[in-house]
Parts: sequence; structure tokens; C-alpha cells
Amino acid sequence: MMKKFIAKAYIWLLLALLYAPLLFIAVFSFTESRVLGNWTGFSVKLYQNLFLAKMQGSATLLSALENTLLIAVIAAMLSTMLGTVAAIGIFNLKGRKRQTMNLLNSIPMVNPDIITGVSLFLLFVFLHISQGYVTVILAHVTFCTPYVVLSVMPRLSQMNPNIYEAAMDLGATPFQALVKVMVPMLRPGMVSGFMLSFTMSLDDFVVTFFTRGTIGLDTLSTYIYTDARKGGLTPELRPLMTLIFLIILILLVIINVRQAKTQKKKV
Repeated sequence: MMKKFIAKAYIWLLLALLYAPLLFIAVFSFTESRVLGNWTGFSVKLYQNLFLAKMQGSATLLSALENTLLIAVIAAMLSTMLGTVAAIGIFNLKGRKRQTMNLLNSIPMVNPDIITGVSLFLLFVFLHISQGYVTVILAHVTFCTPYVVLSVMPRLSQMNPNIYEAAMDLGATPFQALVKVMVPMLRPGMVSGFMLSFTMSLDDFVVTFFTRGTIGLDTLSTYIYTDARKGGLTPELRPLMTLIFLIILILLVIINVRQAKTQKKKV
């Protein structure tokens, strides 16, 4: 009994440490106070300020959010396509070649962000590439693609290797066999890779900071960093963080419910 109690208490303590800051921000998003922790009464003014910012001509925060989402979606799509093709190529290698490629694929994932960011910055400078949207997207694709490879590889291991050859024997071209046979079977791994890439891109600061250049391109992470250096955080960040958390929570619930229904149908 004591062991079970300690185990449950540990889990609840861990969950409290993880979610208490999020709940704290959510609660204080419903007050007008510019100082976090100072409750001045219930109000939705911060939410109004957030959504009316563009109409009032102060859309810096919303512009950073738009840049973040645009870069994340494009980088995740490109990473998913490149990572899927790369995973198929690596899977078809044999012996030491496959081990070597898996090792090379793992290096970017364990490589510190600061090294990746500085390396890409120096590469773009050496190639005389103007830094901005393109360089940030390329940088995000660089560190997101290995995660897609890691997500797709297990699906390839579970797939019957003869299906692709059977499609070719029945008259399909290599491209048709890839799109109509392999992609539907790899879709769960590709979706997982896309979501992981999207989250990684959304969350990145270091690589973005080194590759965005000096054109004034801001994502949420760089905006918050700049805002914090000024001596405080914009109060409208509190409702924005709350909304992002709720949207992600709802998406996760929907995905888990669909997976549960799919498993029940299979049974």
C-alpha cells in the first residue's frame, strides 16, 4: 500500500510541476494587470487587445505568430516529404551501410542547437545567401527531417517488403507504387513526423535566432526573447499562450479518440 501511495503521489507531484505554470498563466490571462501575479479583478481585456491589435495598428505580436505558424507548416511539410523518402532509402540499405546512415541521421538530433545554428549561419554567409524566411525554413528543415526519418522507419519495419514489388509486377510505375501503395501504409508515421516537426519548428529559438538575419523577421520565440530583454513581457502573451495550449490539448484529445476508435474497429 505504501509503495502504491508513494508512486501515485510522485506522479501527481510531477504533473503539478509540469502544469502549474500553465494554469498560473491561464488564470492571470483573465486580469488587466500588466504584472504577472497581480490580480486586479476578472477581465477579458487582454484577449480583446490581442485580437484587436491588428485593427489598432500594433500587430507586432500577431505578426510574430503568423511568421511562426507559416515557417512551421512549410518546414514540417518539406521535412515530412524529405524524411519519408530518406527513410525508404535507408531502410533498403543493407548491413553496415544502413547502420552508418542511421548513425548519421542521429547526429543532428543529439547535436546542440547552438552548434547547428552557428554552423548554418556560417554556411549561409559563406554562400552569400540573404538571410530571412528562406534561410530560417531551410534551417528548420535541416533539424526536423531526422525526426521524420525516425518516425517513418518503424512503419517500414512493419510493412510487407513484397507489396512494393507486387505493385510493380502489376504494372505500376515506381512513382505510382510509392504514392498509391507505400504512402498510405506509411501515413501514420508520416503524420507523427509532421506533428513532431511542426512542434520542433514552433518551439525553436537558437537556430532561428542565428539564421533570421537582420531584416526584422520575428517568430514567437525571438519576439519573447526581445521583449524580455526590454525588462518585461507583453501582457497579451498570457492569453496567446493559453489559447495555444488549449488548441494543442484539443488536437491531442481528438487524435487519441480517433486512434482508440480505429483500434476498436480492428479488434
